[in-house]
Amino acid sequence: MPQSVLSADDFARLRDLRMAHPKAIAESLTTRRRREVLEGDGRLFIIAADHPARGALAVGQNPTAMADRYDLLNRLAIALSRPGVDGVLGTPDIIDDLAGLGLLDDKLIVGSMNRGGLRGASFEMDDRMTGYDVPAMVAAGIDFAKTLVRVNLADAGTASTLTAMGQAVTQAAEAELPIMLEPFLSTWTDGRIVNDLSTDAVILSIAIASGLGASSAYTWMKLPVVEDMERVMAATTMPTLLLGGDSGVDPDETFASWEDALSLPGVRGLTVGRTLLYPPDGDVAAAVDIAAGLVHTGL
Repeated sequence: MPQSVLSADDFARLRDLRMAHPKAIAESLTTRRRREVLEGDGRLFIIAADHPARGALAVGQNPTAMADRYDLLNRLAIALSRPGVDGVLGTPDIIDDLAGLGLLDDKLIVGSMNRGGLRGASFEMDDRMTGYDVPAMVAAGIDFAKTLVRVNLADAGTASTLTAMGQAVTQAAEAELPIMLEPFLSTWTDGRIVNDLSTDAVILSIAIASGLGASSAYTWMKLPVVEDMERVMAATTMPTLLLGGDSGVDPDETFASWEDALSLPGVRGLTVGRTLLYPPDGDVAAAVDIAAGLVHTGL
C-alpha cells in the first residue's frame, strides 16, 4: 500500500461537502486555476482513472483492486503531486471527488464520455455516452474530452457506438474542445471482449476512428504501444498520446517500450492509469516519476 497523503479528515470534509454543499463541487471546478493545454515542451502526461465506471475494477490478478474509492483517491493524490504530471482523465464522479479535495489547480482535466459498454455485459459493444457530454464539459471548464471507440465487425452494437462517437467529435470541434479517441478492433472471445493488438488491427482502428465526426481539427488519438509503432504512427497525422494498459508485465520492459514509442513523430505523451497507480511494489510516486521523466525529458 502506498503512503497516505490524504487523511481521514480530508475524506470526512469531502463527504460533508457532497451531502450538505453539492453546489460547491461544481464551483470548485469552474473556479480552479487553469492552465493551457500545451505548455513548455508541448508534451502531455495524463493519469487515467476512468476504469471503474465501466465495471473494470481489476488490476493484474486482483479483481477488485480499484474498488476502494478512498485508496484510489489517495493514489491519485500522490500521482497528481508529482512533477511532470499534467492532468487526470476521469468520469464525473472521480473528477468531482478530486475537485472537492482541492487537487485540480493547474491540472488538465480530461472528461471520459462513454462508459456504457460495461465489462462482461451482453451489450458491451453498445458503448453509449453515460458520462460527460460536450456542453457539460464546456460549462464546467473541462479541458479535454475522451472516448473509447471499440469496433466489433460481428456485433451490431458497434453501429450505435460509432454514431455516438461521430456526434461527440462533431460537438467537440464546434466547441473547440480537444477530443481524444481511443480506438480498438475488438472481438467476442469465450464470452468476453478482447482487443486485437496486432499492428494491422491498430492501424485499421485508427483509419476508422479518424473519419468520425464532421471535423477532425480537434481530434487526438490515444493508442496502445504495439509492435512496429513506426507503421502505426504513419497511419495518422493527429497528435497522439500512448496508453499504458494494465500492469502485469515487467515494469522495466513497459517503460522501455514507452520510451522507444515516445521518440516517434506525432507522439506527444502518455495517458496511463493502472500501471502507475498500482505498481507491483506499491510505490506510486516512483512509478509516476519514471514515466514523467520519459515524457518530459527536461525533468
